[in-house]
Amino acid sequence: MAGQAKTVLVTGGSGFLGGWCVVELLKRGYEVRTTVRDLARESEVRAAVASQVDAGERLAVHAADLREDAGWAEAVAGCDYVLHVASPFPPVQPKDPDELIVPAREGTLRVLGAALDAGAERVVVTSSVAAIAGAARPGGGPLTEADWTDPDKPGLSPYVRSKTIAERAAWDLVEERDARDRLATINPGAILGPVLSDDHSFSLQAVERLLAGMPGIPRIGFSFVDVRDVADLHLRAMTAPEAGGERFIAAGPFFWAGEVAAILRDGLGEAAAKVPKRNLPDWLVRVAGRFDPGIRSIVNQLGARLEYSSKKSEARLGWRPRPAEEMILDTGRGLTAA
Repeated sequence: MAGQAKTVLVTGGSGFLGGWCVVELLKRGYEVRTTVRDLARESEVRAAVASQVDAGERLAVHAADLREDAGWAEAVAGCDYVLHVASPFPPVQPKDPDELIVPAREGTLRVLGAALDAGAERVVVTSSVAAIAGAARPGGGPLTEADWTDPDKPGLSPYVRSKTIAERAAWDLVEERDARDRLATINPGAILGPVLSDDHSFSLQAVERLLAGMPGIPRIGFSFVDVRDVADLHLRAMTAPEAGGERFIAAGPFFWAGEVAAILRDGLGEAAAKVPKRNLPDWLVRVAGRFDPGIRSIVNQLGARLEYSSKKSEARLGWRPRPAEEMILDTGRGLTAA
């Protein structure tokens, strides 16, 4: 990189995607800052990053909490770009939706407002296909960035509502401040890929359960995407002039859990010896969901097949996700070696 390296803040550097964003930025010569809620996790973040790249003196770790104002002005001061990746995603949905919605919305506004005040050229906010999925219509074809979930639609999980409300709030804020071209959002599907640390995402836990030998395979599926490719799309949206004011889907083809299981068995051999072959009937999954909160959170997805188009990301930003089988096997290898 010619001249002085630009500085980028990544929120949530201890998380799965946040960690990979830090890694990719460092590989490309940026000065990087990241936030954690507690500085006690700094050594953990540095160790995870060091497994992929030598940060040298180019990584700084700041304490900042999405639920509080303290620390954000200092974290964004002098940053050219901000990647707002941090957002709550618990494996079990809370009984009170506001436990997710409030920190997601207020945290996004807190980071985005501070970044705009500090003069950041571009803020990239990590949203989710959850903020798009609710617009699905039977036989309607792949969903695109033009589609939006209605957060008031009955039956939505707190997580889906939180991602939709947070992204809407971000767009409303930049409109109010006449700064739309300084924001871009990324809407990833279910994120897989090599683990950097013990901080595993909910998507990774789906593969973890298969490898651990769950009793059978539920009839659920996702549009998966590799964490390294999602990080790459964040960086493309961060610097491309044409990305300002736009949403970008990051999602690969849809796979049923049974197809993921078959890829793991075929590609990992003995390491996937416990991966089940038996399919579970929907009624049995629903019964199990009464006793297992982790299963309960996926019951409403049984039999649902949603597909998304990443053509905009590919055409406008030159994004190219890696083959799905490579992503799934890299995930499995990382989890079995951890």
